Amino acid sequence: MKELQYLNKYFIKYRFRIILGIFITVGSKIFALFTPQFIGKSITLISDQILNPGSTKVFRNELSLNILYIFGAAIATGLFTFLMRQTIINVSRYVEFDLKNEIYKHYQQLSIAFYKRNRTGDLMSRISEDVSKVRMYIGPALMYTINTLTLFVVALFYMYNQSPALTLYTILPLPLLSISIYFLSKYIHKQSTIVQSHLSTLSSSTQEFFSGIWITKAYAIEKQTEQKFSDLASSQREKRLGLSKIQAVFYPLMFLLIGASNLLVIYIGGKQYMNGQIQDLGTIAEFIIAWAILAERWKQWRRK
Repeated sequence: MKELQYLNKYFIKYRFRIILGIFITVGSKIFALFTPQFIGKSITLISDQILNPGSTKVFRNELSLNILYIFGAAIATGLFTFLMRQTIINVSRYVEFDLKNEIYKHYQQLSIAFYKRNRTGDLMSRISEDVSKVRMYIGPALMYTINTLTLFVVALFYMYNQSPALTLYTILPLPLLSISIYFLSKYIHKQSTIVQSHLSTLSSSTQEFFSGIWITKAYAIEKQTEQKFSDLASSQREKRLGLSKIQAVFYPLMFLLIGASNLLVIYIGGKQYMNGQIQDLGTIAEFIIAWAILAERWKQWRRK
């Protein structure tokens, strides 16, 4: 994180866009939580109509109004999400542009001895792959962090007002989910660093093979060169496969824990409804949908 402090000057440079993006993000999450609320009200309305039939006209009008609210909330959420990406993600592209220009300008000021000590492929990897990772940190990672924290606060406040006990059971698997994702993410980061290093070596070797192709042909060492490149490519493939195997455990584990939380909500919420602690059946649906939205954002944030 110490090295990332260098990027603070870019956050200051584009501070107004970032602040605007934060406000838009908060707005999008507030509208996003209107959807489970109106879905829950619709389910309660249908349930009451089945158990205690009333005026069909009134029922249809209220149900139609809830459906319109759901559509309106979905449209507003989509619009705010679009604006959020246009602000925060665009900032990451601006920073990527500035950083690449800065690195290129720095490359021009370095001595010939530096270029003799370092391979061209490594330098190309720094200005392309590494800067791309920085962009991911500034753009998607920042966006998902703001997204998750905002949604977490708003969703928990709303859920707690509906049913404090059910809220506690809903978030019960969250610490286990966080710990599991933390350790897996740490291992994924380690493997990603290895993959990045091998990619740099492969890029350097590829550049050397093409720039020295006349030497390869002059000494008729095509087979040795091909074998060397094949070994490097195979090594890169194995490292990427190893990373993919870890990720194959990562995502099912998250889905398992999220599913376990949904089961708790259905079981505990069903018991509370039968005991009269929860008056509306739609409240359980609200919890399930709100938790699904929260868990999805939490999963995306931890993945970034």
